[in-house]
Amino acid sequence: MTGFFIKKAFFDGWDNLISMVVHNLGFLLILLAFMGSMSLMETNGLLAAFAMVLSIGLFAFFTAGASASAWAYSKYERPGWEGFKHGIRDSWRHSLFYWLLTALDLSLILFVVPFYLSYGNVVGTLLSVILFWLFMGLSFALLYYWALFRSMPGDRPIKTLKKSFLIVFDNLPFTLFFAVYQLINLALSALLAGLAPGVTGMLLASSDAIKLMMYKYDYLEAEADADRKHIPWDELLYEERESVGNRSLKNMIFPWKD
Repeated sequence: MTGFFIKKAFFDGWDNLISMVVHNLGFLLILLAFMGSMSLMETNGLLAAFAMVLSIGLFAFFTAGASASAWAYSKYERPGWEGFKHGIRDSWRHSLFYWLLTALDLSLILFVVPFYLSYGNVVGTLLSVILFWLFMGLSFALLYYWALFRSMPGDRPIKTLKKSFLIVFDNLPFTLFFAVYQLINLALSALLAGLAPGVTGMLLASSDAIKLMMYKYDYLEAEADADRKHIPWDELLYEERESVGNRSLKNMIFPWKD
C-alpha cells in the first residue's frame, strides 16, 4: 500500500496544483498573523496570547474548508469554492475541537516542555519527557483527524479523535513512515515558500492515506476470519490503481516518449 500511496498522493497533488496553491495562500496569511502575534510577546504578553489563540482558531476553521477540498481531490472530484465553504459549515464542532487540540499541542512544545526543562533537575526532565511524548502522540493522531472526519462525517469530534488514536496504534509502522513523509512535505513547503505542497498538500496526503486504509477495514469487516497480517492490497486497490493510471514522473515530464 505504501508505494501506491506515494504515487497517488503525488499525482493527486499534481492534478490539483493550482487549487492547492490558492488554498495555501490562505494558510500563509494565517501563518503571518501567528508570527505577528508572537512578536508581541515582549511588549504585551496578554495581547500576544489572545492574538495567537485567535490565529490558531482561524487556522482550525480554514483547515476545515481545505480538508473538504482535499478529501474531494482524493476522490478525483473538483469541489471548487462551494466545496470549501460547505466544508467549514458542516464541521464547526470539529473545528472548535481542533482549535483546542492544536492550541494544546503547540502550547506543549513551545511553552510547557521548555518550562519544565528549564528547571534543570530530574523531576523537570522527567515531566518534560512525559509531556513531549504526549505532544508526539497527539501530533500523530492529528495527522488523521480531518481525513477521518471526512470519511465518517457522522462522528462527533471526540469519537473522531479516538478513532485517530486507534488508526495510529493499529498502523504504527505506516504512521511512523507517514510522519516522516509529512516532515518531508513540510521541508519542501519551506523551500517553495509554503505554496506547494503546503498544508493543503499535507491534508491531501492524509486524505489519501485514510482513503486507502479504509479499504483494509472494509475488507476485515466483510471477512471476519481474514488474516490481518496478510491484506490482499493488490485486489483491494485495483480500482484505485485504474483511476490513477500508469503514470510516472518520466511520462509526466516527457509525454512524447510514451
